[in-house]
Amino acid sequence: MPELPEVETTRAGIEPHVRGQRVRTVIVRQPQLRWPVSEALAEKLPGQTIRTVHRRAKYLLFEAETGHMCLHLGMSGRLRIVPADTPLATHDHVDIVLDNGWTVRFNDARRFGSIFWLDDAPEHFSLLAHLGPEPLGDTFDGAWLYTRSRGRRAPVKTFIMDSATVVGVGNIYACEALHAARIHPRRAAGRIGRKRYDALAAAIRQVLADAIVAGGTTLRDYIGVDGDTGYFQLRLAAYGKTGQPCPRGCGPIRREVIGQRSTFFCPVCQK
Repeated sequence: MPELPEVETTRAGIEPHVRGQRVRTVIVRQPQLRWPVSEALAEKLPGQTIRTVHRRAKYLLFEAETGHMCLHLGMSGRLRIVPADTPLATHDHVDIVLDNGWTVRFNDARRFGSIFWLDDAPEHFSLLAHLGPEPLGDTFDGAWLYTRSRGRRAPVKTFIMDSATVVGVGNIYACEALHAARIHPRRAAGRIGRKRYDALAAAIRQVLADAIVAGGTTLRDYIGVDGDTGYFQLRLAAYGKTGQPCPRGCGPIRREVIGQRSTFFCPVCQK
C-alpha cells in the first residue's frame, strides 16, 4: 500500500501539471471503488480551475474553486498525467480531463482506492476529522508523543502507526524509525521516556523525509507519476532484512508479528 512518502511523491509529481488548469470533463468508467465514486464529482468539478493539490495523511486534496476532490490511492492505485487521447489500460477507472489536452488518470487494479467530492472544508470530512498531526509538521515532536503515550500499554510500534497519534507512519517506516531510534517495537508506549520520544520523533521525521527524496519505497505495486519506481528500499536498515546483520554490526535482524503486521528489528541494539 502506498504510504505517506509515496503519496507525497505523487502529489509533487501531479501538482505542477494541474495547478491553474481548468477541468473540461470528468469520466468515470468504474464507480465501484472502495466506496462509490461521488456522483457530485462529474457534476461539480467540470468548469472549475484546480488551484493546487494538498496532501493530508495519505489523502490527496485537489483544491478547486468551490470544493475539493479527495482521492485515496488505496492498496494499488496510481495517478498519471497523460495526453487525453492516450489509449486506456486495464483498470483505468477515472479521468479528469483538462482544457490543456492532458488528463489526470486514476488506475486501480484492486479497487481499494476512493474518490470523493467535498463541498465543505476538508477538515470537516469524516475520514479526515480525527486524524493526528502530520509527522513533518510543526505540531509533531517528542513532547506530543510522550504526552499522548501516558498510560498506554500497547506496543510502541502499534502506537506510532495509529493515525490518531500521527498520520502516515506505515509499517515500513515504523520499523525503520524504531530501528534508527534504537527502541524495541514491543516496548509499551507508556513506558518510554521523554528523551527517547524526542529521538523517535526525530527518527520518524528523518526516515520519512529521506523516503520522499528517494521517491518512496517500491516493494510491490507502487509506481510514481512518471512511471518510475521508488528507491528508498535500497536504504532500508531493518525492514525485510530477516537474518541479515544489523547495520550497526550487533546481530541479525529478527522478524516478529506485532498487531498483525510483520515487524523487523534488531534484538540487540533496540531496547
